[in-house]
Amino acid sequence: MRYLTAGESHGKQLTTIIEGIPARMPLLKEEINESLLRRQQGHGRGRRMQIEKDLVDITSGVRHGYTLGSPIALSVTNDDFKAWVNIMGEDPIEDDEKVRRVVSRPRPGHADLNGALKYGHRDMRNVLERSSARETTMRVAAGAVAKVLLKHLGIEVVGYVKEIAGIQADEIDGLSAQERFDISDVSPVRVLDEKVEQEMMDCIDQAKKDGDSIGGVCEVYVEGMPAGIGSYVHYDRKLDAKLAAAVMSINAFKGAEIGIGFEAARRNGSKVHDEILWDEDHGYYRRTNNLGGFEGGMTNGMPLVIKGVMKPIPTLYKPLQSVDIESKEPFNASIERSDSCAVPAAAVVMEHVVAFELAKAITEQFSSDQFDTLKKAVEDYREEIRGF
Repeated sequence: MRYLTAGESHGKQLTTIIEGIPARMPLLKEEINESLLRRQQGHGRGRRMQIEKDLVDITSGVRHGYTLGSPIALSVTNDDFKAWVNIMGEDPIEDDEKVRRVVSRPRPGHADLNGALKYGHRDMRNVLERSSARETTMRVAAGAVAKVLLKHLGIEVVGYVKEIAGIQADEIDGLSAQERFDISDVSPVRVLDEKVEQEMMDCIDQAKKDGDSIGGVCEVYVEGMPAGIGSYVHYDRKLDAKLAAAVMSINAFKGAEIGIGFEAARRNGSKVHDEILWDEDHGYYRRTNNLGGFEGGMTNGMPLVIKGVMKPIPTLYKPLQSVDIESKEPFNASIERSDSCAVPAAAVVMEHVVAFELAKAITEQFSSDQFDTLKKAVEDYREEIRGF
């Protein structure tokens, strides 16, 4: 499985092409739209989410509710484009900087300056339009297709918020993936611990009032992944490493952890490693889950727990100092429409990015040209390892 995305933040549309989805898998447009709408929600989102109503159009690869095995093309129209035709249209226009709204002042924390240096753009709008987190719309769309595949295989993936601006949600043990989804999906900040909801919302509101932004920590919880997915034999086949890379590729993410992550450095080994148990109903399992469902680059049958750290969004209404690349004079950085906090939305993005990597790993390990064949192979494998 693989996918590509295309599109600019204020361009005509966003597109993804997904290859490697098995044939004859049930897939409805509504299942993708549900994920796209969740991405747009959350306390702290900016005005752009009031303009765009992200609904997907399936243009290939699906017929009468089932995948064909051929590439699946998905697109989302940017409703805002009608106000940006002169700025973002593909046809030549007069070389008028006011019409083109040329950006010559790079924003600290963004790709603006580095992208301009790499590609030689004097107008950094050519960089910021693509490097925008608007691109995650199609990453969520691709992940939604992967989530459908996983769900039919008995694998549930849910993302939620663990921390915003230092305000930490308490651990709630014993919750299933579905319970985590139900609780977080009705929370304005997508958190499981309702005691911190209002404090998080107040912090977001204060940041907006101050013209500032705040970040946080997201967590993805996965239930139902069989043991032995991934590999220990080469560095590039270790599934936990692939997940860490995928999480780090999300806009504004600066760190990833599996299980207790960096906390493992502060504990003795006896307080880190998970003891192995066995019974006839479950087969092998662990007494604890400190390692987040991974050992040796492979799943171990326990729930997967992955955390991602999102920095504060760098577009500020109280802008930081920058330098104009034309005059070399100092200026306050230019402002593009932004959120004061996008951590709740980022949890949804992370959920779908993780889902795609897991679905990819499953389809690589088992025969996957036809969905029924894949489903049977996974079921047979579960039974095999249960009695191993």
